[in-house]
Amino acid sequence: MAREPRWKRMNLNVETNLHDAFKASTAAQGKKMTDVLLEFIREYVQKHPPQTPKRGHKE
Repeated sequence: MAREPRWKRMNLNVETNLHDAFKASTAAQGKKMTDVLLEFIREYVQKHPPQTPKRGHKE
């Protein structure tokens, strides 16, 4: 049986004009702002996988 994903809340400071434009753009496409942001984050992480630091390696 598949496990339900766990969720973590993120807060983001955005300029008012950018927020308003993003909200209008997503609404015009019939999408939720959260869904568009989650899609962006998933694509970003897929293109830029997290690097695990090597243990005992100092820079």
